[in-house]
Amino acid sequence: MSDRPKIFVKPNGSIRVTGEVDFVDADGKVIETKENFSLCRCGQSKEKPFCDGSHRDAGFQG
Repeated sequence: MSDRPKIFVKPNGSIRVTGEVDFVDADGKVIETKENFSLCRCGQSKEKPFCDGSHRDAGFQG
């Protein structure tokens, strides 16, 4: 991993994560490594925890 991950909260949208991040389960085991993705903040995504753009149709404000 070269750069530290960065997290951006987009107005009325998702949480954008840049850089490489490990997803870890409750036992501390890495279950997946992803790079450059968006997390759902509105609760409407069908791909949770990842954003699928549903916030636009839902009129999410936050």
